[in-house]
Amino acid sequence: MTPAHTKEEFEIFMSQLKETNATLSFYSDFKKISKNVYDIAISLNMLNFLLGKEKLREAVEALWERDPKAFDVMDILIATRKKDNKKFFDEYGNFRLVHSLFDSVDGIMEFLEGTGLANVFRNSEIKDLVDYVFGVETGLDTNARKNRSGNITEGLVASIFSKAGVKFKSQVSSRKFQKISEILGADQKVFDFVISTTNKTYLIEVNFYSGGGSKLNEVARSYTEVGPKVNSIDGFEFVWITDGIGWNGAKNKLEEAFYAIPNVFNLTSIKDFIAKIKIENQP
Repeated sequence: MTPAHTKEEFEIFMSQLKETNATLSFYSDFKKISKNVYDIAISLNMLNFLLGKEKLREAVEALWERDPKAFDVMDILIATRKKDNKKFFDEYGNFRLVHSLFDSVDGIMEFLEGTGLANVFRNSEIKDLVDYVFGVETGLDTNARKNRSGNITEGLVASIFSKAGVKFKSQVSSRKFQKISEILGADQKVFDFVISTTNKTYLIEVNFYSGGGSKLNEVARSYTEVGPKVNSIDGFEFVWITDGIGWNGAKNKLEEAFYAIPNVFNLTSIKDFIAKIKIENQP
């Protein structure tokens, strides 16, 4: 069988791979951050009473007498959450839940003194706990970047299609196409995008890998099998849009897929796919 691409084309493809697929919205989800802060803002404003108090224990006692529930949110002051059930060793070697300290004035003082927050409060090094926790939440949100990255490439490709005036459908099951469903058999798929032109329907998969791992080999192997099956059905073509320097660690498997699948693009060469679609749609 004649390879779908040349060695030179593959090397060009590899040279174009990006180190990240991040858009500006990737780095922080401020909508989520704002909601998290808003949900506990009343308690944080009550805790602001403690800031600048030299006689900190007396202030804690006064606030405890007024509303002991105000202290329930104190986990976040050290960048943890109650649901995380974080534990620590106390000075006696006991293994305890951080949140258990907020059940008494003594426990709260142990928390403040042990974490170092007591001096921070006394010296007014924090001016407002709502603003402070907004910063903490922003820092914690960086841990969610890995979860966001999976959808970023799909969103980026959708944006590229939309700005180019390309109409598409998202998340389409292979079962929507009888012949495709039949040829895939047990290996049914939900395609990230489907684009129909005047004479073809393109079934598109999109992904991005900034790091290596065995998953990349499996993805390449899977598409090497799926691509030719889809392409064997008249009027259908399989398209794989992939990018990321993670492929440097799985270059051999990607190369096999590149030679087996005619329509393989990255975030640089996707413009060639769009040009192809527009030509097909011309009357």
